[in-house]
Amino acid sequence: MINIEVNKRTIEAKEGETILTALKRAGIIVPTLCHMEDFAPTGACRICVVEVEGRPGLIPSCAYPVEPGMKIQTHSPKVVRARKTIIELLLADHPDDCLYCVRNGNCELQTLAEEHGVRERRYSGGRIFKNVDTSSMSIVRDPDKCILCGRCVRVCEETQGVSALDFINRGSQAIVGTAFNEGLNVSSCINCGQCIMVCPTGALREQSHLKSVIDALNDPNKTVVVQHAPSVSVTVAEEFGMKPGQDFCGVMTAALRALGFDFVFDTSFSADLTIMEEGSELVHRLTNGGVLPMMTSCSPGWVKFVEQFYPEFLPNVSSCKSPQQMMGAVIKSFFAEKKELDPKNIFSVSLMPCTAKKFEAQRPEMEDIEGFPDVDAVLTTRELARLIKLYHLDINALEPDAADNPFGQRSSAGKLFGASGGVMEAAIRSAHFLVTGKEMTDIKVKEIRGFDGIKETSVKIGDLTLNVAAVSGLGNAHKILQAIKKGEKDLHFIEVMSCPGGCINGGGQPLGTDIEAVKERMMALYKIDRDESLQCSHLNPEITRIYEEYLKKPLGEKSHHLLHTEYEKRDSIK
Repeated sequence: MINIEVNKRTIEAKEGETILTALKRAGIIVPTLCHMEDFAPTGACRICVVEVEGRPGLIPSCAYPVEPGMKIQTHSPKVVRARKTIIELLLADHPDDCLYCVRNGNCELQTLAEEHGVRERRYSGGRIFKNVDTSSMSIVRDPDKCILCGRCVRVCEETQGVSALDFINRGSQAIVGTAFNEGLNVSSCINCGQCIMVCPTGALREQSHLKSVIDALNDPNKTVVVQHAPSVSVTVAEEFGMKPGQDFCGVMTAALRALGFDFVFDTSFSADLTIMEEGSELVHRLTNGGVLPMMTSCSPGWVKFVEQFYPEFLPNVSSCKSPQQMMGAVIKSFFAEKKELDPKNIFSVSLMPCTAKKFEAQRPEMEDIEGFPDVDAVLTTRELARLIKLYHLDINALEPDAADNPFGQRSSAGKLFGASGGVMEAAIRSAHFLVTGKEMTDIKVKEIRGFDGIKETSVKIGDLTLNVAAVSGLGNAHKILQAIKKGEKDLHFIEVMSCPGGCINGGGQPLGTDIEAVKERMMALYKIDRDESLQCSHLNPEITRIYEEYLKKPLGEKSHHLLHTEYEKRDSIK
């Protein structure tokens, strides 16, 4: 440790760390735009500049290492003036449509302008109007609002290993775009939405399905059914100013009823259904010489990633539809028959933490033989919050309510799907029973819990030793697939989640949350699993019922038709 002086106060710093890191640890706030935690610094935006005695000019604190005896000023007149000028230059050719922007009130550029007292346009840039890219089923790209911070480029390349976005052109003509500046729909984008999560402005946002959902709610001829994903209930409360990690499930269900949804279902039920099918598929592959390692298919970003980058592994991907699509399929078949409803008049909505789910719902593989989709509209966690606010619901006045049956009862194993490793843990619990006929004595698989990007362990199931891995973040998926290709891994089952940490950190979750908030969401799911008595998918009585009354058996003819699909190699401009 070394001593440095900051604003005439002595603080300790670690030798070799950046000035910005030392300042943050000491509780001294310096504004940033291009900076990203755990990424190598770029020093591109210069918002974080500080004044260092004896150094000419101003120093970017994110990229400059500390030295013993340094004397730093973080808010000298020279520093504040420089930051304000940078903000004014960024605003010089920025659109003046804050009132209409989806990021109004939650925009880092807007916040910085307010903090630095920018109240007039002192510079006028030569505006170059760029077309909004609405080609993607999941993500809208508005280049006019891009400030070239590069955060989306870095997360797409360094975290996800997709590289759908990059800098194009030079100088004043530079923009962030796709290969050949084509639409996102033909790029290598896998729709995960991690670019939205790091974008400081409204340059990237989700394709909104709010209008179609509101229209359906107002249509007396439609039966509007909604399902909510396992991770949404432990994140949506943050949109209303509550602390991370609160389970909002009962209040959220009550809010959905108040909004006019006819039936409210829990996607954790169809997560249990997924485990019955996927666990049976795994056992079938293990005992009949099937293609191994089997890989999960719950994450649509991951599925598209394999289709584009590793089509040779498509036979390894489970044929199971995701829980969202399984729920959509049984709503328009089993549920429609029970309620004597015409599936054509059912409008099926899903509340998801994921922008890629919008893409998944519109895949042709997710339609019935008449061309009707399993799921009609997908709302992100953010869109759900907007819908609740639009109708001015007082969430503090709502009494918690329970989801409707037959798709309302779920196990805590199904709830674990929201965190990386949760699908694997749920599958192991049921696979053990399917193979041995006995329950696991200790159902908690600690080795695949937590936030690590790659987690591996071995589990004894009867006479079988099952080697498993749970992977989150597609950059880590690259690593594990390359290791398999080189023969460095002997695995039987791999769970892959597109987003780091899993769905709790999905591209449709609340913006501006840090890693600690995401970990709190994960702990909330673990707490649910710890406290509830129904902890295995195969013990869910409603799962037993749907097989007895309708599906007959896992991997059977009816379940194969409704709950399974297949994928093919996909081309894109890279």
